Amino acid sequence: MSQFMGLSTRGARACQTEISSSTKFFLPRPGLATLAVFLPCLDRFSVSARPPRAQPTLAAQHKKAYHSAVNTVQLFFGRAFSTGYLLAGLATAPGWGAELVFARDGSGVYGYKDTPKLPWCEWRVHDPDRPAPRRVDPGPAQPPAPAPGDAVVLFAGGDLSAWRTNQWRVENREIVAGPGNLVSQAVFGDCQIHLEWLAPAGFDGPWYDRGNNGVLLMGLYEIQIFDSYYEKIYPDGQAAAIYGQTPPRVNVTRPPGQWQSYDIIFLAPRFEGGRLLAPARVTMFHNGVLVHLDEPIHGETGHRIVPAYKQAVSTGPLVLAGHGCPVRFRNIWVRPL
Repeated sequence: MSQFMGLSTRGARACQTEISSSTKFFLPRPGLATLAVFLPCLDRFSVSARPPRAQPTLAAQHKKAYHSAVNTVQLFFGRAFSTGYLLAGLATAPGWGAELVFARDGSGVYGYKDTPKLPWCEWRVHDPDRPAPRRVDPGPAQPPAPAPGDAVVLFAGGDLSAWRTNQWRVENREIVAGPGNLVSQAVFGDCQIHLEWLAPAGFDGPWYDRGNNGVLLMGLYEIQIFDSYYEKIYPDGQAAAIYGQTPPRVNVTRPPGQWQSYDIIFLAPRFEGGRLLAPARVTMFHNGVLVHLDEPIHGETGHRIVPAYKQAVSTGPLVLAGHGCPVRFRNIWVRPL
């Protein structure tokens, strides 16, 4: 939407778009049908010589695009028409609902205030006002270490034979995320998991896809992967969070283009006759730093919902969740406990 910033008005019923210093054209103020045809073509024109900023934050992208779109709607339809209709349209885009708001403290964190309250704490699901983990420098990334002798090696630089067939690929002895999820052939209950991941530098997709992936324990309980070095997403959605439930104790995310490590001790939930006896629990190190200590998992994870245990199972596959970003993985192994 940043292309809309190049539009200017001349008179009450005309708009002017500068294609170059010597070429200009004028359009009459259109009706709805004309606008529907015209707007998708705007991105074909160069209307600004301003170079793109390196790694703009979520807040910067969101705020700039929003105000650009408001200006455009006001230009064509008048000031009274703009905001309500614009927000109604944005609500249909991923991560762009009218409910997405800034934190009250001015930190620039985005989240939702119309989501349900989490029953075990004072915060809502994806609450931007929830305290954000403080940043801690984890030090430089280390080269991958070999898996223990009793580990089930899921990837060590070879092929994807330990995983179900899908559209992910191996490149330079690293897994590159593609469409859909990557699901292990083996299933696990209580286990120790090690994996390493890298968010691509220079990713030019939307902010909500930057480094976006996830580790689904038993295919049900997600530990978030995200570019939390730059992006200020809601705390229970940042890297190493139990998604939609519990933020990490600290933010030790390295910049995109640098390898990160997750070491997870997972205890599966216990059921008897379909009734939950004990929730799943997780202890976790991100880049060698403790971020969860015997933390309960309150149910299957999801977006904008209160988690709940719906499947009375105690084993399941390890799943890597593709969300539109070519995140890379290496050195993945699991030790059943």
